[in-house]
Amino acid sequence: MMKKLFVTFSLFLLAWFSTFNAAFAVEVDKTNPYVMIEEVSKVTFDRFAREHQQIKANPELLKDIVREELMPHIFYQYAALKVLGNYRKAASKDDIKAFIIAFKEYLITSYAQVFTLYEQQRVEFEPAKKIGKKKIIMVGIDIIDDNRPPINIKFKVRKNSKTNEWQAFDLVAEGISLLDAKQKELRSILAQNGVAEVTKMLKEKSGRKIVFKQDRDVDAKLKAQETGE
Repeated sequence: MMKKLFVTFSLFLLAWFSTFNAAFAVEVDKTNPYVMIEEVSKVTFDRFAREHQQIKANPELLKDIVREELMPHIFYQYAALKVLGNYRKAASKDDIKAFIIAFKEYLITSYAQVFTLYEQQRVEFEPAKKIGKKKIIMVGIDIIDDNRPPINIKFKVRKNSKTNEWQAFDLVAEGISLLDAKQKELRSILAQNGVAEVTKMLKEKSGRKIVFKQDRDVDAKLKAQETGE
């Protein structure tokens, strides 16, 4: 047993959205976003502890974990349509459907890559607040690292009026919205090339390999040496 529970920033995200992947599923209270975050986090920490070595040896496993555990709790359809904005008016239903599927795969790769960035951090949950009739709220947490200032993370979650369940659609880290970043990244390309071409681009980006930071640094140094930079 681990004496102290440490997680990476990225694996905390996985913990938040994911459910237990063992043979016995764990019921999570999705009617309260604060409870949901804490429950699924505690369950997922155990999985990460068990699979940590396999992930280090094969980072591509992070894609599988995100796809199987994270995405069922992300309202990626809502996020994809927000990115499309008015550009979906000129697109066919088939083009929009294809874009949503490609955007989901793109998010899987994006999240999986983020999950490689931080290590040995503990999590402090924001105390629950009154929700009232709000449909969208921000749920905050702090990532604590003894070697640097705390990292503040806020999750935007949206209540499904039909199911009364809360789903995530955005992540705000240190004041930067992931959804806003994706909108800025893709909107200009949508304007120039249209939905179908952006969908093709997202598919290509989704196929990129997951690499840990130290491995990327080594690759960068090797390329610099080869080019004489």
